Amino acid sequence: MPRCSSLVRVARRGLAVLALAALPALAAAQTLTVSAAASLTNAFKELGPKFEASHPGSKLVFNFAASGTLIQQIAQGAPVDVFASADQTTVTQGIEKKLFDADSKRDFALNTVVSVVPAQGGPALASVKDLAGAAVKRIAIGKTATVPVGRYTRESLDAAGLWATLEPKFVYADSVRQVLDYVARGEVDAGFVYRTDAAIGGDKVKIAFTATGHTPVSYPVVVVSESRQKPLAKAFIHFLSTPPALEVLNRYGFGQPS
Repeated sequence: MPRCSSLVRVARRGLAVLALAALPALAAAQTLTVSAAASLTNAFKELGPKFEASHPGSKLVFNFAASGTLIQQIAQGAPVDVFASADQTTVTQGIEKKLFDADSKRDFALNTVVSVVPAQGGPALASVKDLAGAAVKRIAIGKTATVPVGRYTRESLDAAGLWATLEPKFVYADSVRQVLDYVARGEVDAGFVYRTDAAIGGDKVKIAFTATGHTPVSYPVVVVSESRQKPLAKAFIHFLSTPPALEVLNRYGFGQPS
């Protein structure tokens, strides 16, 4: 009997060690990594706890940057489960390269591009044509290769026939939030951001005019093909269309696709 009891204790200790070793894997299995456009930063940070509360045991980890930068990271093997972009082009390219699950794609938000100036001492601009005036020496725009708001800006300025005229004034930024920072700090005379970012700028910036002539700004979200958390990733995408998520997105100024 003593020998049997000893064997049982050893067996139990072995099972306990195995259970403890499995805990990190179980915890990691509930972690969802979401790479999202910089303009979604504030709204998604508020949505994170709401999603976790509705999905016990889950934990969201966010990575915010320009959409073009994020897809480059994913293409290079970054462990990401969900990608939310500020444009359709980036997601389409990712689907063509098999980086994303095409069937999971959903459009969940809309936005508007505006020109902003420093609230204190900024030039008086009534329309896009005023950017060509002597009062405007530096204009911040997103890098057109990686920042969707930069591409929308170029489309708008091309439509107005002003891209070549204004190009010597451009100060290129790595994200829409960097454009906002340049304007808020008075380092440039004007910049192009989303209306939601202008609202985040508070009393440091003011909207001069709304940009026109560009592709409508819509935000798609998609599951990354290499995700190991596809059911949870799909649950997050569905969550973005639920009343709690819509309330937050609306409060931050995002529109909803019809």
